[in-house]
Amino acid sequence: MNLWQTIPLYGSVVNVLAVVAGSLAGYALRRHVNEEIMRLPMQCLGVFTVSIGMGMALKTQNLLIVVFSLCAGSIVGGLLDIDGRIELAAGRIQKRFKSLDSNFSQGVMAATLIFCVGSMAVLGSFEEGLGGYPALLLTKSMMDGLMSVALAASLGLSVAFSAVPVFVYQGTLTLAARFIQPLMTEAAAREMTAAGGVMLIGVGLSILGLVKMKLMNALPALVVAVALARIFLR
Repeated sequence: MNLWQTIPLYGSVVNVLAVVAGSLAGYALRRHVNEEIMRLPMQCLGVFTVSIGMGMALKTQNLLIVVFSLCAGSIVGGLLDIDGRIELAAGRIQKRFKSLDSNFSQGVMAATLIFCVGSMAVLGSFEEGLGGYPALLLTKSMMDGLMSVALAASLGLSVAFSAVPVFVYQGTLTLAARFIQPLMTEAAAREMTAAGGVMLIGVGLSILGLVKMKLMNALPALVVAVALARIFLR
């Protein structure tokens, strides 16, 4: 029996380890480089995140689904106060560990969105959950590891803590894959990716300091996008 078959949620575990390792490397870099020097890399990271989001958003074949998903999803997220709950939890961690940066909650939420909203997280979790080799999640792990270096160098050690929601998100999808996967048609995955891309644009603009948005409240938009695509697209 192969190693990946003996460790539960192997793909997500590797993904988490890559995020933590990359975050520690990026944080070490941050501590030894002047803050003024790190300003431009942080701005470049914001622009890069915007560009990724634009590429994802342009995959849509129905703009109305994306717009309605984001509006309806944001209302649901606002009623559930997803952003507030996560920020409260992040604040408690920050109080317990005094050495953490003042932008701790921003780092956790920005990294979580970057690592979770893409289709690779969903499709990779389904791949493993249905018994296949987690090739997509392992590929995503390498990408997330490199991204976490850049994020932690700009946003601090908070990026490492995003490993927790990433594991919960991907682990849940993996365990529920047999029930959810039949709903994830090609059209549904495309529109979900597009909605996530718009959210990533918001993350990039937030990193650049141009806007301040409670983007975690928009997470239900991913579910709404899948539901609408199943209803209106074939």
